[in-house]
Amino acid sequence: MTETSVDVGPVDYLVVEFPGAKLTGEALAALVDLADRGIIRVLDLRVAMVTADGEFTAMAITDLDGDGTLDLAVFSGVESGLLDDDDLAESAALVGEGDAVAVLLYENTWAGPFVSALRRQGADVIASGRIPADEVIAALDALEEEG
Repeated sequence: MTETSVDVGPVDYLVVEFPGAKLTGEALAALVDLADRGIIRVLDLRVAMVTADGEFTAMAITDLDGDGTLDLAVFSGVESGLLDDDDLAESAALVGEGDAVAVLLYENTWAGPFVSALRRQGADVIASGRIPADEVIAALDALEEEG
């Protein structure tokens, strides 16, 4: 158990495929809202485009479509150092040519005070995990069909 006076929540990552490199901005608005409300803290956000030869090109997160408009200026300079080029390369290998991939590393800031309170009383989080959303949806659908 590590003692710290700073509330730190669990850190998660998402790797998102954008077929045809099409981004609508709807998810970005939701991400900005979560960060603005203090629910999460974006630690890293990297984007890459997979080229026709299967290689990838990292893109500046401030101008994803190359039109000169700052698409993600709110996240400009967001870089914790926890996500590196190898992580981006592994993520780019998961998508097809002509697609884009985004890698988001974020802290669940909502959980920081809770985890710190547990540690102050001598408890420690010894495991955590994630149930994929499609499994949750399938389980809820099955319950609905039974009821």
